[in-house]
Amino acid sequence: MSHNSPSFVSPSEIRARFSSYMSDMYQNEVPLYGDLLDLVSSVNNKVLAEQPEIKAHLQRTGEIERLSMERHGAIRVGTAAELATIGRLFAVMGMSPVGYYDLSPAGVPVHSTCFRAIHENELQTSPFRVFTSLLRLELIDDPELRQLASETLAKRNIFTPRAIELIEQFETEGGLNTEEADEFIKEALETFRWHTKATVTAAEYDKLHAQHRLIADVVAFKGPHINHLTPRTLDIDQIQAGMPTRGITPKAVVEGPPRRNCPILLRQTSFKALQEKVAFTDQHGTDGSHTARFGEIEERGAALTPKGRTLYDELLNAARNELGEFPNEENSQRYIELLESYFKDFPDNYEEIHNQGLAYFRYFVTKKGYGAIEKTELPSNLNDLIAGGFIEYEPLVYEDFLPVSAAGIFQSNLGDNSQAHYSISSNQTQFQEALGQKVLDELSLYADTQKRSIHECATFLKLQQINL
Repeated sequence: MSHNSPSFVSPSEIRARFSSYMSDMYQNEVPLYGDLLDLVSSVNNKVLAEQPEIKAHLQRTGEIERLSMERHGAIRVGTAAELATIGRLFAVMGMSPVGYYDLSPAGVPVHSTCFRAIHENELQTSPFRVFTSLLRLELIDDPELRQLASETLAKRNIFTPRAIELIEQFETEGGLNTEEADEFIKEALETFRWHTKATVTAAEYDKLHAQHRLIADVVAFKGPHINHLTPRTLDIDQIQAGMPTRGITPKAVVEGPPRRNCPILLRQTSFKALQEKVAFTDQHGTDGSHTARFGEIEERGAALTPKGRTLYDELLNAARNELGEFPNEENSQRYIELLESYFKDFPDNYEEIHNQGLAYFRYFVTKKGYGAIEKTELPSNLNDLIAGGFIEYEPLVYEDFLPVSAAGIFQSNLGDNSQAHYSISSNQTQFQEALGQKVLDELSLYADTQKRSIHECATFLKLQQINL
């Protein structure tokens, strides 16, 4: 292909279309996901109709356009080679690895990153993100089982040959044209598809499953089937209450912070994993079954600064320590009350959150600001510009994940009793070696977006710079 061929499709456009196709595929595979999308859509419409201030906030930040397409997927891969190639596949869609999450302290033998777009303009085109976990084979304490897992994973290839060719072409030529992008989406989807045929015998599956359900989920199948796709809601408590009315059983408690006027970080709930029929290699029909895929919903709030995050962690840990056990059906009401009581110490209005430096914000020039250009001597200090009504701000939405919440979602879907204890600690270096690149620090990405918005305000207001 020569360079004067049809122009390249932007990675963000490929990501938006891939996300839409994946949603359709998952809806076919897991019909309950379709019911969930209906529920989320009706709750979001109700919130927008009844709470004009939320609608105004989403319009100002541009999030209203991305609300219906906002979702994240989650996959689990088995080897370093799979992780490195999945990183290259996501790069075609303009997605970079952001953050390192170690789930082993919560008894889940994986560590993870989130592949997503990193610039605010690209996030507006498509905020699609994929939470990607790598199985830590070294945490399997039985040497024979570790050998079985390792050999089984070594035999599989989770990418189609054509997908690999198109990834290589993207890397050499810098992009894909329309036809190639269409083909790439089709081929890449194959990696995430559900396969009823397992790669192990029923007895081998049982052994893997006895060690940890998640190990069986990663090792026993042909590929890293998407195990949930998560739409974004504006009111997760309405979703939690609405699920049973549609015959869907939600998990006991919503993960993350309690309900607030000013949402922070991320709140998540899910419905229990489905039992799906599978055929093991020593069986003729689909007599076996496997439980892994579930439905999840999230509500996103403000991205917190290191100071805000420290306060959040302190309050969450205090509530969980007082509860003294894993949140479950029996103690869920007490857990909610403890959370609400501890989180009274986290300011619940944006002005205070802003002034205490607890969250990241995006700054906008107001009508008054535009009207004052060249007519008024404008202050050059950010707080004075805000106080004078020339600039306003909105919190930056949190684009990432919370390890405790991710572990809580995994646990509730793997059975609350599957708590294992691993003595090997977090290993970001090992994860990055497997991935073949460093993961980006999410806090510096939010700080960059905040800085860019202040710089834009300075440009609009014809100020040399705005001092903080």
